[in-house]
Amino acid sequence: MEVMLNRVLKSEDYVLQNLIQFYHYEFSQYVPVLRVNADGLFKKMGIANYWTNPEYHPFFIKVDGALAGFVMIRSNGEFSNVEQFFTLKYYAGQGVGRAAAKQVFELFPGKWRVLQVKNNYAAQAFWRKVISEYTGDRYFEKYDAKDDRSSVQEFHTDNRML
Repeated sequence: MEVMLNRVLKSEDYVLQNLIQFYHYEFSQYVPVLRVNADGLFKKMGIANYWTNPEYHPFFIKVDGALAGFVMIRSNGEFSNVEQFFTLKYYAGQGVGRAAAKQVFELFPGKWRVLQVKNNYAAQAFWRKVISEYTGDRYFEKYDAKDDRSSVQEFHTDNRML
């Protein structure tokens, strides 16, 4: 199984918005304000800055050439942040998310921050495991008091395990 990251082109923004519908559906259990409209759709995510601001980087996650999810990164020169990360349920437990996360860390060397909302225990466990594997347990975790105790992991790619 080959996991690849492909930069999302502006002409593919509608595909990303389609996948974001699934992301919002899954995420709505943790963020109650995410609701569908009268047409049964979640509000489109504002993603225009991913093609106009050089700090933002959208990628499709593909498995053997097929769409499997997306990752959206913000890298401002001080820190890189995982803004959104999503893989389709079909790929759960197959190492797709782990492989994609490690690839994105390699694309943006330096300091990283990865945040998960409170109560999203599956995401917290996933990111702790991936970052721990990647850094050999050399990362720092804190809770963001401003964001109602969301978990935040910080690390540097220099700590990666080769």
